[in-house]
Amino acid sequence: MLVRNDYAAHAAQMAELAAEAARGYFRGRLGIEFKADESPVTQADKGVEAQVRAYLAEHFPEHGVFGEEHGIEGLDRKHVWIIDPIDGTRSFLSGHPLFGFLLGHLVDGVPQLGVIGMPALGEVFLGVQGQGTTLNGEPVRVSDKTRLDRSILFVNEGDKIHRDHPALFDRLMRSGQTRRFAYDCYPHALLAAGHVDAVIDYDLQPYDFLPVLAVVEAAGGVMTDWDCKPLNLSSDGRVISAATPELHAEMLELVCG
Repeated sequence: MLVRNDYAAHAAQMAELAAEAARGYFRGRLGIEFKADESPVTQADKGVEAQVRAYLAEHFPEHGVFGEEHGIEGLDRKHVWIIDPIDGTRSFLSGHPLFGFLLGHLVDGVPQLGVIGMPALGEVFLGVQGQGTTLNGEPVRVSDKTRLDRSILFVNEGDKIHRDHPALFDRLMRSGQTRRFAYDCYPHALLAAGHVDAVIDYDLQPYDFLPVLAVVEAAGGVMTDWDCKPLNLSSDGRVISAATPELHAEMLELVCG
C-alpha cells in the first residue's frame, strides 16, 4: 500500500499534467456550453479532467473518482479522488489568470491531501495532513493574525452573498483592516501561504472546498462551514477559512450577526 508521500508525488504529477493541458487551451478558441445552472463548461474543463481520470485509472484503478465534469465512480470506496479541472471557468473564459486546478484525496470521506494548482501562474500548493503545505516544493504556513480588525479579509462570491444575505454583506464591508473581493480558490491558497488572513466563501460544491480544506489545514489554518461544522461531502457550500482559531471564531460571530 502507498504511503502519503507516494500519494503526494502522484498528486504533483497530476497537477503538472493538468497545468500543461489547461495552458494549451487558455486564451485560445474555446467551445462553450452551459450547464443547467447556467455556469459555463468548456472543452478545457472536460479535457483536463479526462486526462487526470486517465492517470488515476492507470495508477489507482481501485479508487473512486468524483469529478465536476464526468461524474462519480465508486464514491463509497475507501479511497476517493476529487477533481475540479478548472476552478473558475468564468475567469478562464475571460482570460483572467486566477483560475485553478483542484485535486483532493479522501480516505473514508476525510481529505488527507489537497492540491491547489494555478496553471497560468506556475504555482502548485500541495497540502498533506500532518505533513504541512508547500508552494512549488517550499514549505508555507498561515499567518499568526488573531484579530479581524488587523487582518486581510477576502470575500469570495460577494455578489451572491449580497443577494442572499444582505445584512451579512454589510457587516463584511465594515470588517477587516482591509478587504478584497474575489472568486474561486486562489484566496484560500494565499491564506495557506500567509498573505491573506481570512476568507469567506459561498455556494460551493465538494470539489471546490474539500481539496482546499487539506491545503489550508495542513498549513495550520482552520476551515469549516458557517456553523463551525467540519466540511464533508454533504456540506452546504458555505465556507470560512482563517489563519488562527481566534480569527476563525471572530468570523463565525460575524456570520451569526
